[in-house]
Amino acid sequence: MTSYTSRKDVPDYEKWDLTDIYSSEDLWKADFLKVEDLAKDLKTFDGAITDAQSLLDFLTKQEELGFIFSKVFVYARLQVDLDTRESSSQELVDKATQLSVKVSSSTSFFTPFLLSLKEETLKSYIAEIKELAYFEDDLFETYRYKAHILSKEKEELLSELGETLSSPSKTFGMMNNADIQFGEVTNDKGEKVQLTRGMYSKLIEDKNRGKRQEAYKAYYKPYVQLNHSIASTLSSAIKTNVTLSTIRGYSSALEKSLFGDLVPGEVYDNLIETTKKHIAPLHRYSEIRKDVLGLDDLRQYDLNVPLVQESKEEIPYEKAYDIMLNALSPLGTDYIDILRTFKEKRYIDVRETPGKRSGAYNMGLYGVHPFVLLNHQDDLDSLFTLVHEMGHAMHSYYSNKYQPQITAGYTIFVAEVASTVNEVLLINYLLNNETDAKKKKHLLNHFIDMFRGTFFTQIMFAEFEKRTHEMAQQQQPLNASSFNELYGELFRSYQGDVVTFDDEVKYGWSRIPHFYRPFYVYKYATGFAAAIQIADKLLSGEKEGTEAYLTFLKSGSSDYPLELLKKAGVDLSNPDPIEHALSYFGELLSEFEKL
Repeated sequence: MTSYTSRKDVPDYEKWDLTDIYSSEDLWKADFLKVEDLAKDLKTFDGAITDAQSLLDFLTKQEELGFIFSKVFVYARLQVDLDTRESSSQELVDKATQLSVKVSSSTSFFTPFLLSLKEETLKSYIAEIKELAYFEDDLFETYRYKAHILSKEKEELLSELGETLSSPSKTFGMMNNADIQFGEVTNDKGEKVQLTRGMYSKLIEDKNRGKRQEAYKAYYKPYVQLNHSIASTLSSAIKTNVTLSTIRGYSSALEKSLFGDLVPGEVYDNLIETTKKHIAPLHRYSEIRKDVLGLDDLRQYDLNVPLVQESKEEIPYEKAYDIMLNALSPLGTDYIDILRTFKEKRYIDVRETPGKRSGAYNMGLYGVHPFVLLNHQDDLDSLFTLVHEMGHAMHSYYSNKYQPQITAGYTIFVAEVASTVNEVLLINYLLNNETDAKKKKHLLNHFIDMFRGTFFTQIMFAEFEKRTHEMAQQQQPLNASSFNELYGELFRSYQGDVVTFDDEVKYGWSRIPHFYRPFYVYKYATGFAAAIQIADKLLSGEKEGTEAYLTFLKSGSSDYPLELLKKAGVDLSNPDPIEHALSYFGELLSEFEKL
């Protein structure tokens, strides 16, 4: 594996070319000052939008500010992610963050103003000046929230309470990231050392069951000790969500969370009910896991160890890129030709270097191009990460190319579709081209475990969220005991009776940060199911299917998420996509059993 001790040693073609945004820092500073001036100009519109022309002037200037500010902020963010230790880059981010407050403040008056405007008046403005039609959908989308907007005084009061209302999330974040001390584990030298999150992710997959058990006990130790304190923060967060939804006139916290994407509650319910109705294959996988590992009892710390130990194969970046291009060929020559240029044009920062941000992401910048951060390790996981992130990047590229600025960004609801489609195409390509039985088994095991984590586990979390919010709405007690009981019940129903119930299992809810961002995790599962159905159409060779999917990628946020997915051939308003995904899981499992 290629490793570098300094960023200077990495070849230029494996590094971002940030001059595509600004060729010098002086140009960044010039745009920074321009944003400040635009923000001051926008403030002058407060109380001064009195006709169609002044409305158009405000909206045009606001969009110009948004375009320039995005470049200013993204440039600073990318710089600091390349070396988080660099104080000059941190200073750029700090300045950009402070600027974002000024930007937000300069336009905060507009939504209350718009909602105070009669719809007939707004329609007359749009009829008067044709350029306002560009902003029409966006303006009327704001009216959709009108029934849930409070009086100016109440909105100001809630705004002032914002920091207080977010304190449960912040408190959990501090406890989870800064204060929690895990128990001790034994290192390779036989010494007792304190467990870290990084160590845990490796040890929980170790072939040695004793090491897995020790790591598991050490990892859960602080969550057991802090069970009542964490329950208090989560209970407060849930009750706050329920209270705010009631204040704003929603029937439930779930409805409030789904409102923005115009997703009916049936989609959420379908996801849970259909999965539980067809949960048998997941239970069967637990039985297979128990048999393959040769265990008398299967426990939670046995659920992540690979059933087929990987035959370590080095996959250099160049080879990984070629594999990706071949695997994604069902997407057509246009897609592949564009994707090939991303490497040549230096849209990707490839290598792990000291101080670089960990993980991987895609940052789509309108008017420039996508920027993809990797920490490529020349292995199978890195290949999957590359394919995943380039799915996001191509989604950004197409949306930015074919949509105007106002509808170029896509929502979280559809974001994981493009990345998962790529992963399904990759696993299909690898399995079809692999002749070594052991490697084939490892690939299947890898994807089955990814399926379990991205689909089944997230749905279990989604049901936990739904039921705890319903308990709060019905004024039932929310405390450590009720959380433990519910989570334990859900774990049993999803994993099946074959898994022996350790006491630590019931504390699993207390370590999930996503529960402080309500009704978010279900989007992973719906995106995953949609991607599987789309990938099937692509692999069948249907020309219409490929064209429909590319149209989806080019659509940005030009329609609501469910409507965009319908154009790609996926209708989440009925159980079919979920049933299709579950059927696909069963097929993967059957093939794994045969091998």
